[in-house]
Amino acid sequence: MTSYPEYKSVRKYFNQIDDLLRTACSMSDIFFAITQKKHNRKKALTTLNEKGRPVSIKYKHYRSYAYQMGSRLEVLLENYPEGSVVGLKCANNPNWPLLFWGILMNGCTPFLIDAKLPKENTENVLREAKAVALISNEVSEYKNAKNLNIDDILQIKPNLRFAAKWGNEVIFSSSGTTGNVKLMIFNGRNLVHQIAAAYSMPETTGDIMNAGEINILAMLPFHHIFGFVAVFLWYSFFGKNIVFPTDLSPKNIMTTCQKAGITHVYSVPLFWDSIAQNILRKAELEGPQRSELLSKMIAYNTHKISDSEAGQAAYPIALRIVQDQVLGHRVKFCIAGGGYISEETLNTINGIGYPLYNGYGMTEAGVTSVELSRKVEYRLKGSIGRPLHGVSYKLVNNNPLHPNEGELYIKSEITHTREIIDGVERKTVLEDGYMATGDIASVDEAGFYYIRGRIKDVIINENGENIFPDEIESYFKELKHISNLVVLGVRKGRSTHEDITLIIEPSNDCDDAGLKELKEECDKVNETLQNEKKVAKFLIAKNKLPLTSSLKVKRFEVKELLKKNPDLFVGFDEKKEIKSFKGFSKEEIEPVVIKVRDIFARVLLLPVVKVNDTDHWINDLGGDSMSYVELINTLNDEFDIEIPQERYSSGQLTCVNDFALEILTILKDAKK
Repeated sequence: MTSYPEYKSVRKYFNQIDDLLRTACSMSDIFFAITQKKHNRKKALTTLNEKGRPVSIKYKHYRSYAYQMGSRLEVLLENYPEGSVVGLKCANNPNWPLLFWGILMNGCTPFLIDAKLPKENTENVLREAKAVALISNEVSEYKNAKNLNIDDILQIKPNLRFAAKWGNEVIFSSSGTTGNVKLMIFNGRNLVHQIAAAYSMPETTGDIMNAGEINILAMLPFHHIFGFVAVFLWYSFFGKNIVFPTDLSPKNIMTTCQKAGITHVYSVPLFWDSIAQNILRKAELEGPQRSELLSKMIAYNTHKISDSEAGQAAYPIALRIVQDQVLGHRVKFCIAGGGYISEETLNTINGIGYPLYNGYGMTEAGVTSVELSRKVEYRLKGSIGRPLHGVSYKLVNNNPLHPNEGELYIKSEITHTREIIDGVERKTVLEDGYMATGDIASVDEAGFYYIRGRIKDVIINENGENIFPDEIESYFKELKHISNLVVLGVRKGRSTHEDITLIIEPSNDCDDAGLKELKEECDKVNETLQNEKKVAKFLIAKNKLPLTSSLKVKRFEVKELLKKNPDLFVGFDEKKEIKSFKGFSKEEIEPVVIKVRDIFARVLLLPVVKVNDTDHWINDLGGDSMSYVELINTLNDEFDIEIPQERYSSGQLTCVNDFALEILTILKDAKK
């Protein structure tokens, strides 16, 4: 039963969902609920100005500003029929919500597109959606959709007599890759039920939402279902303040959190991994005494030691000092979603007093569960919690060896109504109302669910056991001489089982002696693993492994390469070709390498001696996609160059040597 003191007030606050469900369940109903009079005095949208001071739009003005944006768009969209699809492609900022509602007010359907999606892929998704226009900050022209520049839109004089016509659908995209596009269409009823999914949350916690002040960080892109639902939709409906960082560099995120008093931070595991690594690294740099204090603090706050054992680490002032160096001391609720999160990260973040919970959702079905327990012991288990209000889970095709494990199926009113695949629109395919997720999950006796991995990635061994690549990779990724790695299941001939295969991209300076040392270390780690999790074969990649824009290895693509071009991979005993700086003298190379190495250390908060010239940005140095952006900007400024986006976004530049060679090449070309 619920026992926390503020339960009654939180329950009363959530009851406003009842009023929403009694309406016609449309997008306009959601908008009017967001901009209702009782929210008038509250802050709605906040960012920091050039002086670093918070500047806000209050709900009192939110409605009129949205109508003004709608009237501006009417000038550009009036010749298109109602229901026309209009793409919205821009990074999170206070204008994004106004543009979103403005599109709907013109009777059109917003199609939410990744602001970083390349032009070719944008062209592709616009064609698939049959979009008539694209709203963006770009100057590019598109074949079938008119590009409407946001700066130009803002120059149009608002029409005070504008009358909204209200569209009632929103489109999300699962991918922008040519030939592999799936678009999901949600209507107002789906998204009303998404809000209503929060109805039962007060039975467990009053931290995720309450009647008090909440400032949530808008770092998750709103084109993504996680950011759209968990940040924009939920917190707007409940009249909370959405705070927009001016950019996603770690320094700016920290500044925004502290100056705007951020209370809620939701992000992907990579962000939390980076925070955890930086906390531990900084303590290490400050000496053994500070490291010991931090270790005791983490152990105390995760209930592993008593206050007497923790000593000074148990003092609130010690915790506040640590938090003020990270995201500030006002953060009270955090969620990780969208991928695998390690036990170490959960332990570290919760250990410095930031309650980090694990959640689950997917583009096709919205956000469907989140762990909500106030007990840290439950959070550390990595559960995604129980299904939210109005959502049902079931496991299908259960593993005979593990009857409580199988493919997760979801049933709810949130699930998208229609979808577009390869340009063909159809109703969403359901089985008795359930949608297959493609994820393997397990459930415990208390009804808490755990995501184990994607079906397409799962390795089935000779005993029929499901082996999850993310887990196996975590045992090897810290080894020396590794630039990148990926675990695959490889089937031999007509065999019904797959061998666990670890493919390694060695660091550039890994010679024969290095390969020998690496083989020995891999064997040592392998010996510690359970028999069913041991790696059957180690392979060396001759070339760099393909990476996503978030610097993760493209597992499926590597598997296809191994199948079609096995000569690109060799065993440990075969010699690896060493790459070098061809065409440049030692006098040219050395100063550039030294400067790049210093910048690496500065961005990553590392001593220079710990940055080897072949260390991988993520696997060896603990960087992430956000700090990678800061690195690119710093290198461009320091060397007065412009590194082409296609070079770094494709994952071709991952270490000091990679960047030094790229910079030398750019400087050489500039002299011609």
